[in-house]
Amino acid sequence: MKIALLTNDVESTSLALNDLNKATAEKVFYEGMPKLLELYKKYDIKTTFFFTGEIIELFPEIVKLVIPYGHEVASHGYSHKPEEAFDLLSLEEQCNQLKKSKSLLEKYSNEEVVSFRAPALRVNKDTPKALCRTGFLIDSSVASQRFDFFLTFGMNNKLKWLFAPRLPYFTSETDLTKKGNSKILEIPITALIFPYIGTTLRIFPKLTQLFRNFFIFESKLSGKPINFLTHPNEFINENVSQNFTRRAKGFISYILADKIRYLLKQKNLGSFGLDLYEKEIMVLIKNGFKFLTLKQYRELLIKGEFYG
Repeated sequence: MKIALLTNDVESTSLALNDLNKATAEKVFYEGMPKLLELYKKYDIKTTFFFTGEIIELFPEIVKLVIPYGHEVASHGYSHKPEEAFDLLSLEEQCNQLKKSKSLLEKYSNEEVVSFRAPALRVNKDTPKALCRTGFLIDSSVASQRFDFFLTFGMNNKLKWLFAPRLPYFTSETDLTKKGNSKILEIPITALIFPYIGTTLRIFPKLTQLFRNFFIFESKLSGKPINFLTHPNEFINENVSQNFTRRAKGFISYILADKIRYLLKQKNLGSFGLDLYEKEIMVLIKNGFKFLTLKQYRELLIKGEFYG
C-alpha cells in the first residue's frame, strides 16, 4: 500500500513581513484555510493540521473548520516565536508549552490530540521526554537527509537529520533522530537534499517534481510514506506596506536564515502556489496513493500493516 500524508502547519507567520502578524492570522482563517479545505474536499482527502496555540487564541473557530471534513487536529506548539523555539527550552518549559497547546486544541476540537510538529522543526534532547509526559504519541519534526537546514534557525541541531532513518520509527528517549524504545513514533518529513514541502515546490517546481518521482519510486520499493508539508499562509496574498523584519542577531544567520530565505519564500504565493500543490496531489492520486492522517497511519502501523 502506498501512503501519502499531507500535513499542514497553521500559524500566523507573515511571509511578506518575516514575522508573526495578527492580520496574517486573519487571512489564514478567512482565506488560506477555506482554500485548502476545498481542495482536499475536491479529492476526498484526509490530512493532518498542526495548529499553534497562538493562532487558536486569536481565532478559536479555526480548529472547528477542519472537524466536519475528518482531518486530524494536531499540535504545532504554543508559540512560533524564534526565541521560544523548543531547542532553546528546558524540559519543564517544553512540557508547559505542550500542555497549553494540547489543552486549547482538545477544548475546541473535542478530540484527543496525539501528534506534534515543532515550530520551525526545532527540537532538542528533552523533546522526546516532554512529548511522552504530555500524552503525545507521534512526532513529525525530523526531515531525514534534508540538507538546506543552513537556511533555517536552529541549524546546528538539524545536522542530525543527515543520519536519521528514512522510514517511520520509534524514537530514542533522548533523540528524535534516532531509533529507540520510546512510545513516540517519528514520521519524517519527506526529503532528500531538498525537502518535499510547499516552499520548495513554489521556489523550484521543476526540480521538486523530479525529486517527487524518486519519492514515489522509493515508496513503491520500501513502503515509506510520503509526508508533504505545507502552510495555508502560502496560499494567501498579503498587501503590506511595512518593512521586512530582521529576526536573527548574528550577521551570517541574518543573511542565510533571514534575508535569503525571506526572498526565496516570496515566489508563487497565493493561487499560483495552490495550483502547483493541486498538481502534486493529482500525480499522487494517479500513482495509486492512499491519503491518511498521521494518527491513522500509526494505528495501521501498530497493527502490522506497513514496513517499519
